[in-house]
Order: sequence, then C-alpha cells, then structure tokens
Amino acid sequence: MAEIEYPVLIEPLSADDGGGFVATVPDLPGCMSDGETAQEALVNVQDAIAAWIEAAESMGRPVPRPSQRMSAAE
Repeated sequence: MAEIEYPVLIEPLSADDGGGFVATVPDLPGCMSDGETAQEALVNVQDAIAAWIEAAESMGRPVPRPSQRMSAAE
C-alpha cells in the first residue's frame, strides 16, 4: 500500500476513555483509529484511511484531497 499523506491529529485519551491515543483525520469526516501508543494509533489510522477511501469510492462519493493546513504547532 502506498503511503497516504493525509494530516492526522493524535491526542491522548483519558483514563476514563480507556487510555492510549486516538488518531483522527480532519479531511475525512469520521475517519479515526486508536492505539496504546501514539505510533500505534498512527499505524492503525492508515488502515482506517484506506478503508474510508475505499468505502467512499464504492458509494460513488468524492474523496477529498489531502490538505496542507496541519502543522506541528496545531
């Protein structure tokens, strides 16, 4: 699978939410995954991105292009 270049936002989850990290893809509404570590969440969200794109294409919906708006400060 080719590397996917969508910006990903990784945030820690509270202990009440089970701990670990959640990775969301702002360009793809509802696209997210989680993991015990930030790196695991990032790896897992790559599969979620591929599944999101595949589902959108199979339904004939447009797939947004990756934005360039995320930065390390955001």
